[in-house]
Amino acid sequence: MKYKTILLTGATGFLGFNIIKELLNTEYKIKGFVENGKDTNILDHLDVEIIYGDIQNLDDVQNALNDCNIVIHTAAITDIWPKRSSLVWNVNYTGTKNLIIAAKKAGIEKFIHIGSASSFGFGTKNNPGNETISYNGNKYKLDYWNSKKKAQDLILNEVQKNNFPAIIVNPTFMFGSYSTNNKSSNDMILALYNNKIPGYTNGGRNFIHVKDVAIGIINAITKGRIGECYIMGNENLSFKEIFLKIANQTNTKPPRYKLPDCIVKMIGFSQSVISRILKEKPSISYTMAKISCDEHYFSSKKAIEELNLPQTPIEYAITDALNWFKESNIIKQN
Repeated sequence: MKYKTILLTGATGFLGFNIIKELLNTEYKIKGFVENGKDTNILDHLDVEIIYGDIQNLDDVQNALNDCNIVIHTAAITDIWPKRSSLVWNVNYTGTKNLIIAAKKAGIEKFIHIGSASSFGFGTKNNPGNETISYNGNKYKLDYWNSKKKAQDLILNEVQKNNFPAIIVNPTFMFGSYSTNNKSSNDMILALYNNKIPGYTNGGRNFIHVKDVAIGIINAITKGRIGECYIMGNENLSFKEIFLKIANQTNTKPPRYKLPDCIVKMIGFSQSVISRILKEKPSISYTMAKISCDEHYFSSKKAIEELNLPQTPIEYAITDALNWFKESNIIKQN
């Protein structure tokens, strides 16, 4: 018998749906909060109650929390183009603020907030960033990152001042099944498969299987400490290394040439200018170019030790993403 009810925001998203798939193996009852007008076909035939609403509307959020015990808040706008966006702030920060207000009124027992590893300072492979390193992403002037950091600070302030029962998890770059739109991190795999990556940059990042993140988030409900943040990642890889892994799993060729930082940034700058004129999204913006030249490496030691965060090899995550693309006819099989 299902005994506690979880409200999951962003239920049709990449991470949100993977969390639902894992929750279905538990005794929790699931309510999925979905944006008005969003396609929910992926949730058909699943034991999930769908609640439609707008996270920017406090009344909608309060209504969604009726009879709920736990919140898992994954809903966010992750767009990095344009780098400045009032909608990003309205959803990522104001939406989180609305959830806090409603959760306090509803007497929620646990509030699991999905932040971003980028809300902490990134490091090198030898000295990766962790939960104690201060945010250093301001230099990119990116509303997505800045809004997530401010929302995280808001939650931690509520914990400190009002004993708000929140735990924050901070995923790194995720691969895996069920990327339900064309804006997920799986797009890197698809781009290489379609031979659209001409070269690799000096940078790199931390990668993890999305299923591992979903399991870690569910573990956080019972194992996480109130007021703590947990970076959820696995392997730190340069872009050369991750492209080689993707190529090996997809039977394609990795990019051969290393692109100098100055060339990458020049391309990003020119595409940003052209995109503003044409009002089209660039394949790589100036901000994206700058990020790709930096090492964004993190340690997940804390989450592994305290939340039993799984560490599935990245190769499996790539294969799962590839199989999902084929099952969804995004990649045509021969």
